[in-house]
Amino acid sequence: MTTAMVATYFGVTVEAVRQLTRRHREELATNGMAVLRGADLRQFESDNVSLSLGSYPQARRSLTVYSRRAVLNIAMLLRDSEVARRVRTYLLDVEQASRAELDGPALDDRIDQRIAHVLGKTVVPMFNVLIEASGEHHRELVAMRDGVGRIEQRLRAHHARLRRLEYRRP
Repeated sequence: MTTAMVATYFGVTVEAVRQLTRRHREELATNGMAVLRGADLRQFESDNVSLSLGSYPQARRSLTVYSRRAVLNIAMLLRDSEVARRVRTYLLDVEQASRAELDGPALDDRIDQRIAHVLGKTVVPMFNVLIEASGEHHRELVAMRDGVGRIEQRLRAHHARLRRLEYRRP
């Protein structure tokens, strides 16, 4: 995600994200934030022409991009964002649930449940934000979101079948 996309997702200004990035550059870089320059920037822009303001890429010296992990890191650092607060709550809930599950279901079941939960609670909402922010790629993003939804449904069905099979064992 670019700085503008991160700001849109969290409902804050681009300047707020930039200030946060300046204050926590090393931590964010460790978690996947990168500043593209030169050949890397040209390659990124040629691969993502629609991210430019107009129909042609705008001249710029650098572009900051954020991995999923860096975006989660920003959620932990932002104070004045309801979305960031919800992400923090989610992360704390997941950590608490993972501790409770140590004596719970088998590892495969926990992995299936976690993937289905993450897809439903983070990936799909992120696609929704991207769909709202991107007019050109609307159809592709909707198709991707629907594909993730189908995967989530299949994982839930697979998990239910596993439970039924385990229940039938003598």
